[in-house]
Amino acid sequence: MLTRRHTLVAGLATGAAAALLPAVAGARTYSDILDEFTAGVEPGEGGIFITAPEIAENGNAVPVTVDAPGATEIVLVATNNPTPGIGHFRFMEAAGASLVATRIRLGGTQDVIAIARFPDGRLAKAQVEVKVTIGGCGG
Repeated sequence: MLTRRHTLVAGLATGAAAALLPAVAGARTYSDILDEFTAGVEPGEGGIFITAPEIAENGNAVPVTVDAPGATEIVLVATNNPTPGIGHFRFMEAAGASLVATRIRLGGTQDVIAIARFPDGRLAKAQVEVKVTIGGCGG
């Protein structure tokens, strides 16, 4: 027998599922982000430097610095985070340096990847593995 309570629960469950669908449908992987940035061009090595701790005791605030002298853009991703895109940074001509220094949240041990675009169209990639002992993304 279908009661008012059953109808209410079914309605709430349907509403919750519908609310989650756009988030799941729009979820992008780190590969999607990097493919969009590189447009199929394979990044080279050198010209970009990423600094992060080899071991982070707490994944809630991991310091990361990316330096790419002369770069016009830098994209930064964490490969295993639920939302892998950390940031996309653009530098104007008047920028004193193409440098990003921030703290990021990491859900567990994973690679942090940075790709820089230079004025001549060249791409450079650097990555570092950060071992996290206590996850910062609900882990």
